[in-house]
Amino acid sequence: MPSWIRAVILPLSGLLLSLPAAADVKARSCSEVRQAYGAKGFSLADIPYQEIAGEHLRICPQEYTCCTTEMEDKLSQQSKLEFENLVEETSHFVRTTFVSRHKKFDEFFRELLENAEKSLNDMFVRTYGMLYMQNSEVFQDLFTELKRYYTGGNVNLEEMLNDFWARLLERMFQLINPQYHFSEDYLECVSKYTDQLKPFGDVQRKLKIQVTRAFIAARTFVQGLTVGREVANRVSKVSPTPGCIRALMKMLYCPYCRGLPTVRPCNNYCLNVMKGCLANQADLDTEWNLFIDAMLLVAERLEGPFNIESVMDPIDVKISEAIMNMQENSMQVSAKVFQGCGQPKPAPALRSARSAPENFNTRFRPYNPEERPTTAAGTSLDRLRTVWRTMQHSVTDIKEKLKLSKKVWSALPYTICKDESVTAGTSNEEECWNGHSKARYLPEIMNDGLTNQINNPEVEVDITRPDTFIRQQIMALRVMTNKLKNAYNGNDVNFQDTSDESSGSGSGSGCMDDVCPTEFEFVTTEAPAVDPDRREEDSSSVQLSYSLLSWSLVCVALALQRLYR
Repeated sequence: MPSWIRAVILPLSGLLLSLPAAADVKARSCSEVRQAYGAKGFSLADIPYQEIAGEHLRICPQEYTCCTTEMEDKLSQQSKLEFENLVEETSHFVRTTFVSRHKKFDEFFRELLENAEKSLNDMFVRTYGMLYMQNSEVFQDLFTELKRYYTGGNVNLEEMLNDFWARLLERMFQLINPQYHFSEDYLECVSKYTDQLKPFGDVQRKLKIQVTRAFIAARTFVQGLTVGREVANRVSKVSPTPGCIRALMKMLYCPYCRGLPTVRPCNNYCLNVMKGCLANQADLDTEWNLFIDAMLLVAERLEGPFNIESVMDPIDVKISEAIMNMQENSMQVSAKVFQGCGQPKPAPALRSARSAPENFNTRFRPYNPEERPTTAAGTSLDRLRTVWRTMQHSVTDIKEKLKLSKKVWSALPYTICKDESVTAGTSNEEECWNGHSKARYLPEIMNDGLTNQINNPEVEVDITRPDTFIRQQIMALRVMTNKLKNAYNGNDVNFQDTSDESSGSGSGSGCMDDVCPTEFEFVTTEAPAVDPDRREEDSSSVQLSYSLLSWSLVCVALALQRLYR
C-alpha cells in the first residue's frame, strides 16, 4: 500500500473510532428505561430503543431523550397519581386516628347511657313495681334528653335538668300531701317555685353543674373527633395544579427521559416541589394545632373533674340527700307553696282511703354508698364501670395520638421526601437528580405556607389566590376550637347568653361551688292572698299529712336511690 494512502486511512480510522455513536452505544441505549417503564404497566410500544432528539418534550429538558410525546403525557399523569397516593398514605395515620378513636369513644359513651337506662328500668320494675311504672316517664325522659343532647340535638341541658327537678317536685309534692287534690294548673304553679323554694337543698344546683359540664365535654369532644376526621379526610384528597403536575413530572420521571431511571430526586429538590404543591395545606397547620391543643384540654377534663363516672356514681347519694332535704323541709315547703299558689282542694274520702302502714315508724335515712347491691343490678353497675374504665383508657389513648398529629400538614413535605422510595436521601446529595442532571441541588429550601412560595424555583404558585377549599377547612377548625374552649370552661357555645343564671354562661353553668349563692330566698310579693281564717286549718292539715310523708317519701326515695346505677 502506497505510503500516501496509509497516511490518509490511519487518521480517518482513528477519527471513526473516536465518534460517540461508535464508542458509547450502550450509554445511548434506552434498555434500562424500557425495563422501568414496562414495570409501571405501560406498553413498550411507546418507547424507543435508543435516544432520540428531544425537541418535542414540553416538560423535560429538550436534549437527547428516551421519551416520546406519548410517554411524557403518560408519565405526567403517573406522577400526579403517585403524588395523590403519597399524600393520602402519609396522612393515613392522622385520618385513622380520628376515624377509629371517634368510633370507639362514641360506642363507649352510647353503651354507658344504654346500660344505665336499662339497669335503672329493669331494677325499678322488678323492685318497685307500679310505683315506678306510674312515674317512670320522668326518668325515661331524662335519659332520652341526655341521649338527644349527646347526639347533637338542640337541647339546653340547664333547662332540661331544671324541668326534671320541677317535674320531680310536682310528683313528690303530691305524695307528701295526699290529702289534697292538685289540678294541672296548681302543679304548674308548684314547679315555678322550684328555684325559690330550693326543696332539694343545694344538691340540685351542684348536680346540674356536674351533669352539664360532663355532658358538654363529652359531646363537644366527640364532635371534635368528627370535625378532625372530616377535615383530615378532605385535606388528604389533594387536587394538584397544572404547575404542580409539571414540577412532579420533572422531579419523578424526567430522569427516565434522560436515560437515568434508577436515579432518584435530591432531597432538597423534593422539598421545594412538595412545599410548592402543598402550600395551602401547610397554611392549615396553625388552626389545626390550635384545634389539637383544645382537644387535649377537653380530654384532660374528661379524665378529671368533668368525667361521667364522677356524676353517675354518686348521683344516688346526692339524690338521697335531696330527698332528705325535701323531707326535713316538707312542712315549710308546703306552707310556702300554699301561700304562693293558694289553698288546694281536699281529696275525696281521703282519711278512709289512705293511711300509713301501722308497722312503719322509721325515718328515711341517706343511702350508704358502701351498701352495694348484690343482685343483677350490681352486675349492671359493674358493667357500667367496666365500660367507663375502657372509655377512660380510650381518652388517654386519643390524647397520645392527638399529640402526634400536631404540625402534620406542614410536615407533609418532609415526611414524603424522607421516604427512600421517593428521594435519594440526605446522605446522597451528589448522586441525585436535581431537575436537569445527576448532580447536587443548589437552590435554597423554601419556608412553609402559601406566601413563602413566591420565589419557589420549582413550582409556579399564585400566592394571591388561596385555595378556597382549604380556607373552608380552616374556618371549620376555628369554629370547633371555639366550641372546645367553651366546653373546657363548662360552657355550651350553642346556648350562650340564653340562660337567666347570673353567670350568663348558657348550658354550662360557670358558677363554682364557692361562688354560687346557696341561701334560700323566697319572694312572696307576687303571691296571691290567702284567707286568714284558713291558715289554722292549713297548718293542722300539713301536720296531719306529715305522718303520711315518711311512707310516701320512702317509696319515691328508694326508687331514686339507685338512679343511674
